[in-house]
Amino acid sequence: MSEVSPRVAVVGGGWAGCAAAVELTQRGAQVTLYEAARTLGGRARAVDINGRRLDNGQHILLGAYGESLRLMREVGIAPESALLRLPLQMRYPAGPEGMDFVAPRLPAPLHLAIALLRARGLDRADRLALARFSTTARWMGWRLYNDCSVDELLQRFEQTERLIRLMWRPLCIAALNTPPERASAQVFLSVLRDSLGARRSASDMLVPRLDLSELFPARAAAWLCERGGRVEHGAAVDTLQRHEGGWLLRGERYDAVVLAVQPAAAAALIDDLAPSPLPAFEWEAITTVYLQYENGLRLPHPLLALLDDPETGRFGQFVFDRGQLDADRAGLLAVVISASGAALQLGRNALAASAATQLAEAFAMPQLAQPEWNAVISEKRATFACTPGLARPGNDIGIPGLALAGDYTASEYPATLESAVRSGVAAARILL
Repeated sequence: MSEVSPRVAVVGGGWAGCAAAVELTQRGAQVTLYEAARTLGGRARAVDINGRRLDNGQHILLGAYGESLRLMREVGIAPESALLRLPLQMRYPAGPEGMDFVAPRLPAPLHLAIALLRARGLDRADRLALARFSTTARWMGWRLYNDCSVDELLQRFEQTERLIRLMWRPLCIAALNTPPERASAQVFLSVLRDSLGARRSASDMLVPRLDLSELFPARAAAWLCERGGRVEHGAAVDTLQRHEGGWLLRGERYDAVVLAVQPAAAAALIDDLAPSPLPAFEWEAITTVYLQYENGLRLPHPLLALLDDPETGRFGQFVFDRGQLDADRAGLLAVVISASGAALQLGRNALAASAATQLAEAFAMPQLAQPEWNAVISEKRATFACTPGLARPGNDIGIPGLALAGDYTASEYPATLESAVRSGVAAARILL
């Protein structure tokens, strides 16, 4: 590779690809970013539906997401205004079935101890179980010698049925997008380390006020072009060939390539080049049901957990009041259904009606059963199934001048925005 202004192609304009493009440019590379779609962001982007701009899924970041926050600032996004910062919490609508757990803004681990003492909806056995879990996991360094399912971990730690239902299960599904009976306990512990086990500010929950494209990808593209880079929309890369010590794609020669596309697409491009094939992944869906009500509607909090019960048609696990994040979205609620394969079997209209009914019952507000309009957005391959002992490829797979980037590459985290960004940064550093 040339030492002066190497030409690097980044294939894929999701969060990993945009992160790689920014990091490469910072390190002096001349970058071209290729994206097959017309919108950047990959599986975390804004979409236009019936004249309305909506995210294709609702995301939460953590204060511990240092690389995501660093690159946002680099491209001109101020996290202080672009993200609503909430203390670590698990809050349900008022009622006897739920709980209310909110960490005060105190130093760790005092914030967790006070939250546990103040929590509504937990009895003595639940509090002791949560304290035992946190203490034991911290003593273990949040590590397991042998991975197992989250269900098995919770049984080992003697967690109560109520605590599992109200806290551990929804946290696992939200973080790993994989049901506890199939989810990796080690990856779950890594997430908990940076929430329950982290310093107070690192455990804060950051909810986007901007749409997901504007939160990073769109601004990253503009920043890249301002520094002499190129962004090619609607530019699928179907072949990748070695050429004069570098690479040839779409008729142009590059010194190096970052493949920031889905693993199946990456495998198709490098099938004849890789020393060993990329692993096959199972995939899980995430569905977001948007429900629009009158502008005056406001939930008690911007983010609330919901009691899901698929057997009775209650699939929603969390609801976001978008009006508390963006005044222009007043009355818009987003119900999130992670690991939503079973829910999608209802069909979109029935699923929207089910979500509206669930909200009406949870908040004891019959009017919520009749939204003005609805939209159901489902990413059927939103994340890989994060199962115990899953082998994930590294960024460097033994092909000189080429690196992989994506939330599926080797990481302590599940498929999150932070793992995608970290992977993109790591791929850039490997090449340069």
